[in-house]
Amino acid sequence: MIEFIDEILTHFKPCFSRNTTYQWFVVVIIGFMLRSDTLGVTSIIRDLAIAPRLYETMLHFFRSSSWSLDSISDKWFHIIKEYGELYREDDAVILIGDGVKQAKEGRYMPGVKKLHQESENSSKAEYIFGHMFGGVGILTGNINKWFCLPLFINLQDGVSSIFRWKDPAQVHLSHVVQMIENAFRITKVMGRSILLLDRYFLSVPAITRLNELNSTNTDTMQIVTKAKSSCVAFEKAPTGKQGKGRPRKKGKSIKIKTLFETMKDSFVKTTVTLYGKETEVSYYCINLLWGQKLYQELRFVLVNYNGNLAILVSTDTGLAPTTIIRLYSYRFKIECTFRELKQVIGGFSYQFWSKSMPKLNRYLKCKQIHPIDLIKDPKDQQRILQTVKAIEGYVMFSCIAIGLLQLVSLKYSETIDAPNLRYTRTPSKKVVSEATVVFYLRKNIFRILAENPANSITRIIKQKQRELRFYKDLRAS
Repeated sequence: MIEFIDEILTHFKPCFSRNTTYQWFVVVIIGFMLRSDTLGVTSIIRDLAIAPRLYETMLHFFRSSSWSLDSISDKWFHIIKEYGELYREDDAVILIGDGVKQAKEGRYMPGVKKLHQESENSSKAEYIFGHMFGGVGILTGNINKWFCLPLFINLQDGVSSIFRWKDPAQVHLSHVVQMIENAFRITKVMGRSILLLDRYFLSVPAITRLNELNSTNTDTMQIVTKAKSSCVAFEKAPTGKQGKGRPRKKGKSIKIKTLFETMKDSFVKTTVTLYGKETEVSYYCINLLWGQKLYQELRFVLVNYNGNLAILVSTDTGLAPTTIIRLYSYRFKIECTFRELKQVIGGFSYQFWSKSMPKLNRYLKCKQIHPIDLIKDPKDQQRILQTVKAIEGYVMFSCIAIGLLQLVSLKYSETIDAPNLRYTRTPSKKVVSEATVVFYLRKNIFRILAENPANSITRIIKQKQRELRFYKDLRAS
């Protein structure tokens, strides 16, 4: 197991201009994979027995100029293409994208802004102050266990003014357009893909950007998403001779939800595998034009299962309706990944801030100038940019850690005695969860390192621990 983890981490070495920085990268990833609490980088110091005096050095690693988020993420894409058990649908990989909001109370933390949470969960506040992230993962695993392995995540709101310091020509893109562009970066590496998105992302800017990217690249990406119940589409424009004026672009408008009643006799009953179970559903498929001033042909699949009604949409008008229904059921896997990222390894437990940041004004009016726009000192701008890099790097490293846990789970579940390791109310039959792998590593990491003294991970961690003995001897003298 440790050899497999070491083999993957070694691929990242060219991404760092200094060997010391790469060593800290290894320590951070291993620390994320087994730490017992989520109290920032302090937990890594404790659980790996790193010298306390190296705490400041580890903090500096996240702001270091010897690595970039783009190079590390690109390398991660290629690693997963080589090592991941990727699921393919007609030779297309399945990508899953979604946004996640993390509450943050930091008054001097860049990117914090007021966010609205569109959730039906009563335990969540309607408005919070925090960070808005967008993440893209890839469906991996087998019939025994499916994972959404996270590939890329970054801040997508509240930082446009900060990034313009580095590139004044940079244009602010909406959250949905950034999601399309990030997914297409992955498509260029993985090949043809299908992106699963929530209904929030069905918008004209997203489809327009998708068309632009598909027209300029050989590897194409299609979208499978869900439409709102208020969705309106159009029939195709009538053919034949017309009167004066330009040709019509669309025909009669249709409220999609009315088709559940008007076309109920045309629904087809079938059995589809949803969430691991064979489920009887009835569906009606129709191709219509959609989007004001866009009028692109999309495939709409109206689904009725157990009395639940849904309108699924695909940009691929040749995709089978049953395939669209089955694929969309995999979209929820990214929610499971976000849960593990938050609760198991504390991927959003960062506490980076900067004295150069103006204090957060919770009552700033929409027409007022944001204090961040008044910062002109290049040194202050550089410090804030480094802090943003630390935040995005922390979350990206957490994604790599949770991805490694998923790969280990798929490859080494048979070697982990899960029933005797920890009690689970619903034990996994063949493939253990990420939390079980974390618990196993937490219990056995030092034994594993002792049994593999020549492993580079062992040497790196022992080097940091030797600093601990030096620190104790220094205090004793």
